[in-house]
Amino acid sequence: MPAKQPQAKPRKQEAKPKPVPQEPEVVVNQQPEARPMGEWTPPKGTKDNPDDILFQDFPIDNRILRAILEDLEFKACTPIQGMVLPHSLKGLDIAGKAQTGTGKTAAFLISMLHKFLTEKPDDKRQPNQPFALTLAPTRELAIQIAHDANELTAYCQFKTVAVYGGMDYNKQRQLLNSGVDLVVATPGRLIDYLNSQVVDLTQIKVLVIDEADRMLDMGFIPDVKRIVYRLGSPETRQTMLFSATLSRDIMDIAARWMRPNPVVLEAEPEQVVAEGVDETIYAVTAAEKMPILLWTLKNENCNRVLIFRNRRRDVEKLHVQLLRYGVQSEMLSGDVDQKKRLRILEDFRSGKVKVIVATDVAGRGIHIDDITHVINFDFPYEAEDYVHRVGRTARAGQRGRAISFADEESAFVVPDIEQYIARPLPITHPEDYMLELPKTFSGLKDIPSAKEGSSQGGERRSHRDRGSRRKGGKSSSYRGNRVKRGGPRR
Repeated sequence: MPAKQPQAKPRKQEAKPKPVPQEPEVVVNQQPEARPMGEWTPPKGTKDNPDDILFQDFPIDNRILRAILEDLEFKACTPIQGMVLPHSLKGLDIAGKAQTGTGKTAAFLISMLHKFLTEKPDDKRQPNQPFALTLAPTRELAIQIAHDANELTAYCQFKTVAVYGGMDYNKQRQLLNSGVDLVVATPGRLIDYLNSQVVDLTQIKVLVIDEADRMLDMGFIPDVKRIVYRLGSPETRQTMLFSATLSRDIMDIAARWMRPNPVVLEAEPEQVVAEGVDETIYAVTAAEKMPILLWTLKNENCNRVLIFRNRRRDVEKLHVQLLRYGVQSEMLSGDVDQKKRLRILEDFRSGKVKVIVATDVAGRGIHIDDITHVINFDFPYEAEDYVHRVGRTARAGQRGRAISFADEESAFVVPDIEQYIARPLPITHPEDYMLELPKTFSGLKDIPSAKEGSSQGGERRSHRDRGSRRKGGKSSSYRGNRVKRGGPRR
């Protein structure tokens, strides 16, 4: 019988590292089967104003028109749509000046789809030879354009593929090889597929270059040139270019890539800030901002809310604070990886996420309609950034709400904004009932801790402190002067 071996002491097991949760793949290029049209005839439509232009006024294919009127519930054209469609539906080249949120995407998509549906199909076109190409400077804009195209093609067979960097290369390649009518792409990833001969652009009949000014600013024009030269002669296609400015550089680009004498259209905004934006600027201290924000989220119809902060660490801190008060939110900053960012934007678009806290850089990539509220928790440092922020709401003729907090640290920018938009800002004081800070919410677990160092500091003043200040008294917790209309002058 073998000798009994001494029993080894049990080793203390090391804690296994928790697996990092993987972000789910964002479904962008999934299109349902075309819905049957039945015996549908377009309604006559009514004009709220004599100058309104209705979509029914144009010879648009009924399959597109039904999606416009019934599914998307568009009624009248926006100014840029009313200017573009008479020319684009005739197949003319367009150089259009239009800001984001003006409805230009629908203008060029309607024209493109009408051309696809009404012209004789090209039997020589192979599955990897798209009918149309749209180039966009950012992946977020490319995704939004593809999303809009899918909505407009609910009643017809038309396949759109969005192509952009940072996502599964092979999956996008398979989609291109399986048959595609419209490619919406950022320049870099499309060049990769062109070099590997995954996609063939020789049969392109419609080319759209969106936000050409941003392409120029971001250094993408050399890549765009390489792509356009793969398309062949401008005489073989319709080309539409849209830009916030039609500078000499932009028009030189248009001249090289378009047929002679393109139609040049400029849709000047009536106001720097869209007419449909209901602006409110609360003159507050830093400690009053959080209770007013929570009151707004609870008492107003906040279906999609975009909250801006100036620094990444403050974005994280506010996100954590909202979670502790029971507000389900997400955050977008340069620290968020691309796959998670796209998932957040898709959830925001679908309504699964209603509140996003973002920095300016992250917020500029958000091209989503129906944002009901933009809240400047921190006033931006520059007047132009204020306009870009509030422009995320009230897009394409809709209405929206823009709320800003002017505290003692940020009110210096108010005069600059008023000068930039050529009118005074509507500055007001919050009501006392808006300043009641609710209890934190105990139903959430594993709330992450925020980094220290946020610009929001101090305790909320009591009503006694607030009242004493209004009557001329001083409060030990109040720093600086109450902001008056126009703000303190520098």
